[in-house]
Amino acid sequence: MKLLSDILYKVSIEEVVGSTHTAIASVTFDSRNVKKDTLFIAIIGTATDGHKYIDSAITSGAVAIICEVLPEQTLEHVTYVKVKDASYALGIIACNFYDNPSEKIKLVGVTGTNGKTTTVTLLFNLFRALGYNVGLLSTVQNKINNTVIQSTHTTPDALSLNELLNEMVKSGCDYAFMEVSSHAVVQNRIAGVSFTGAVFTNITHDHLDYHKTFDEYIKAKKRFFDLLPQSAFAVVNKDDRNGVVMLQNTKANRYTYALKSIADFKCKIIENHLNGLLLNINNQEVWVKLIGTFNAYNVLAVYSAAMLLKQDKTNVLTALSNLNSVEGRFQYIKSEKGVIGIVDYAHTPDALKNVLETIKDIRTGNEQVITLVGCGGDRDSAKRPVMAAIACEYSSKVILTSDNPRSEDPEEILNQMQKGISPNDTKKTMRITDRKEAIKIACQFSQPGDIILIAGKGHEKYQEIKGVKHDFDDYKILKETIQEMSI
Repeated sequence: MKLLSDILYKVSIEEVVGSTHTAIASVTFDSRNVKKDTLFIAIIGTATDGHKYIDSAITSGAVAIICEVLPEQTLEHVTYVKVKDASYALGIIACNFYDNPSEKIKLVGVTGTNGKTTTVTLLFNLFRALGYNVGLLSTVQNKINNTVIQSTHTTPDALSLNELLNEMVKSGCDYAFMEVSSHAVVQNRIAGVSFTGAVFTNITHDHLDYHKTFDEYIKAKKRFFDLLPQSAFAVVNKDDRNGVVMLQNTKANRYTYALKSIADFKCKIIENHLNGLLLNINNQEVWVKLIGTFNAYNVLAVYSAAMLLKQDKTNVLTALSNLNSVEGRFQYIKSEKGVIGIVDYAHTPDALKNVLETIKDIRTGNEQVITLVGCGGDRDSAKRPVMAAIACEYSSKVILTSDNPRSEDPEEILNQMQKGISPNDTKKTMRITDRKEAIKIACQFSQPGDIILIAGKGHEKYQEIKGVKHDFDDYKILKETIQEMSI
């Protein structure tokens, strides 16, 4: 039990009706989770307004309510606290309820359009290899050392986030590495959280279904850096023109990394093969098992963060050389006859281009590149024709197929993608709505030495159609198909 007055520390309060000495056993913003002695926070969300559920919450046992609009009638045994922004108050309250766990651990956030998952996962694996207890919060999974906790969002809600951080502290974690999405920043999921450092990977066309304009998307990313304290570090990709924008107005210590520009942390690609990369990082060579220029940036981001966390350079480079790629990120299989199948999460135009450029760099020139690609439903539709055009530019054959159509008609999604295909590329393009069938057809097209790219879903183990998630694993289906056909 905690007193409401303690939970409200640092919350900007406009009005209180009732006593703040009320004992609180739990906190929630979901009325279905209310039980005895709960503090219920009425959030005005995109789909519903929590104020509609205040009466229901009180009936279920809520003894205190945080709201932006006070009810017309209040009850004597309930405390009502009016605030300007309930979502921001939720973040502060979540931190206070769990005794501000982010202040007891070195927490580094990674933001950007592409590379977040790979960067945080590599940081997690690196610091585990260096002997630390470490926490991970990512799109693929959350982890506390070797314990896996499945994730549902890139960045959890404020309560789940602080609960996880608290568990990491109780487990003795020294460090935690987390993805920070633009949605999380705008929705105040990280309000009140204390960061030791922040990394910016890049920013490209994505999430405009939510942010509406690219400028608003940039501002959402930048706000994360604006919130950093003076004690933190901020390190950004200088080769991305918006990297330096992230550093404007931040109070944190500023650093840059780059492959093409003068920066604090510099990298040069010496060799790029299917087996890995030979890199020169700040005048020291290191071989890593990751593939492609985009992964050189990810490795450099990891190295930069490790140096800013005061780790030994030699130990870091040695550990980096032993790290494997992340599931669903340029994950490949090679058949007995030499067909290479690659599964990658690339679901933005820039990410797809990066993967296809990497394939272009490692191929000998005679192989076909067969690309299977789709676009998610209920998401930014403007990128659909762009992704189809990019697939055609770099591929010998292109199959347009379903990704996660969600509530949309998959045929309409493919119609929009097809608008990006030029008349000259029509002959090498086909559409197969059924993704499993599309993977099988891609394998049937292939000859020894060819490269098949299955793009868009990566690590995901499901396909969402009409609100229902069906078991679906790109890598598993690709592997089974290649083995069955003995290609």
